[in-house]
Amino acid sequence: MDHTCRPDVVSISPLTKSSRKDVKNEPSYPPRVFITELTTGAQMEFRLLGPVEASRGNTVAALSGSKIHTVLAALLLARGRVVSDARLSHLLWGWSPPATLNSQIYTYVSRLRKQLGPDVEIARQQPGYVLRPGNSSIDFLEFERLDRLGREALRQRDYETAGNLLRDALELWRGPALANVTEFLSEVEIPQLDDARAATLENRIEADLALGRHQEITAELTGLVTRHPTREKLRSQLMLALHRSGRQSDALHAYHHGRRILADELGVDPGAELEAAYHIVLRGERTPPPATAAPATLPADTVAFTGREDQLASLCELVRPTPGRDAWRPRRLLITGMPGIGKTALAVRAAHASTEHFPDGQLYADLRGPDGTPKDPCDVLLRLLRALGETGLDRESHIADDLDELVRRYRTRTAGKRLLLVLDNASGDLQLGPLLPGSPDIAVIVTARTPLTETVGAHTTVLGPLDDAAAHELLRTAAGPGRIDAAPQAAREIVAHCAGLPLALRIAGARLAARPHWSPDRLAQRLADPRTRLLELRLGDLDVQRSLGRPLEGLDRPSRALLGRLPLLGREPFHAAAAGVAFGTGEAAAEEVLEQLVDLSMLDLCGIDRRGLPLYQLHPLVRLLFQGPLEDAVGSGSLSGSAPRSTPLPAPGYGLVKAG
Repeated sequence: MDHTCRPDVVSISPLTKSSRKDVKNEPSYPPRVFITELTTGAQMEFRLLGPVEASRGNTVAALSGSKIHTVLAALLLARGRVVSDARLSHLLWGWSPPATLNSQIYTYVSRLRKQLGPDVEIARQQPGYVLRPGNSSIDFLEFERLDRLGREALRQRDYETAGNLLRDALELWRGPALANVTEFLSEVEIPQLDDARAATLENRIEADLALGRHQEITAELTGLVTRHPTREKLRSQLMLALHRSGRQSDALHAYHHGRRILADELGVDPGAELEAAYHIVLRGERTPPPATAAPATLPADTVAFTGREDQLASLCELVRPTPGRDAWRPRRLLITGMPGIGKTALAVRAAHASTEHFPDGQLYADLRGPDGTPKDPCDVLLRLLRALGETGLDRESHIADDLDELVRRYRTRTAGKRLLLVLDNASGDLQLGPLLPGSPDIAVIVTARTPLTETVGAHTTVLGPLDDAAAHELLRTAAGPGRIDAAPQAAREIVAHCAGLPLALRIAGARLAARPHWSPDRLAQRLADPRTRLLELRLGDLDVQRSLGRPLEGLDRPSRALLGRLPLLGREPFHAAAAGVAFGTGEAAAEEVLEQLVDLSMLDLCGIDRRGLPLYQLHPLVRLLFQGPLEDAVGSGSLSGSAPRSTPLPAPGYGLVKAG
């Protein structure tokens, strides 16, 4: 019988034995059927959740020794990606590889090719090998699929379906994973596989508790807590099962015993989930509290998103939980760049693309008001706590201005939860610090114009202007492909005038979309005059000039008064000495102003000169901003006292060495 795989999942097979309640849009798989002899038409099955093995029908491939099993497991765990020779060498021999490592790896691969047959391809692809399983089944991929569906059913409070799916996932395990591989592969992969299995088990027990099966699972939980005494979720579940079975004293004993173990072995106090179970027992609450939907407060994803595919892929990979390796390290991702460069659009797109990894919710907070002023951390925390289910909180609450108490409640609410948090438009460390959760299970994406010490050690994505191809595609998406394709020359001019700034391109496209009687040529002509270009790049609440001007409010008045002289330095990179002549201040004072602009993402640090000194460059639209009256963009800023703009400038005189 042919079972068609889902198109978005690689290598799904009828490995499960269940004939339980069907899941919507999912096929119900019959029990696995063994055939009496090996046939070429039988599907290859790979198993890693136990001893590593490959079989076709009821015949297991004759693979002998831990090393060939290690090569097979490493290639399968790579999920279709290339595994380099260096990685294979480390997984096989650790830090002591033999001199003939390349030939030995080739020998193992050749044996695998012979045993697995033509349906499974192991290709040489520099710098290593890649396994393409074709229509083969892989048990850990089936486990992940069932686990994902089970968690989704749990979120939707379909506990019966969730329990069945998660139980099926756990039945795929035939013992300890990767039982016959080298210790080097075990050290790398087994912790995250075991953690995934434990999380699935905890979710299955959660479904059973919600279905009132506390008496049936008490013995199982007692054994699990004995084997895993420091897993707080299992202990809290045991406490609830005991309490609902009328065994309150046993539940309290389980809590105090766990508290001593945590203190003695880890030096920590019980976490929020264990404490919550303790208070439920003390209050005598027998029935489980009503389940609440996971918070989902992300803004709508932008339709016009283009040109950031590499950055998006990197963010999605980094934000994804990685149990085992560095699981203790907080995942904090910082996106920086000049105003209007698309920081928020990238953060929101990455968050939407990663929701499946965060079943406990996805939260968003804009840390600036409509006028660009930073929000009080207390106001932001009140909103986040309400989204997390905290009740009785508003501006009149007695704790509304108690930052320490709000932070305590916030970190208690988020402890141990798999949440994704997007903090948009952060203004500084004093604002950001209280908003960062304490749990490493929570991934945080921060957007900011300035460097932030609270995210030191975070992965930083610096966004620059879009290239012409991506800018043209963004304009097509915003204005409509037909109108842009009909006027290619005008489109190129509009793209050039917007200088790769996504905000400018969206405004230009939206203006064309809102004015069907306008041709792209008309808009290109209106943008051609540099004196009025910024005035043309505004629509409704979107305004390039205002957006670019807001960061300048952070400059002191003397520094701001010098900005009108920067355009005199031209379009080419310049150094602080040239700026010092333009400012009339000397090189050191000029460099201080320039570095402030770099920190505000209003000036690009684009390279070094032959003396090793930094070179700077203005974005074309920022140059236009500085050429005009900054009062229009900054508000209360003033250029009074600016020196005449005819100050003579020196020739740069230094060769440019581009930053790598």
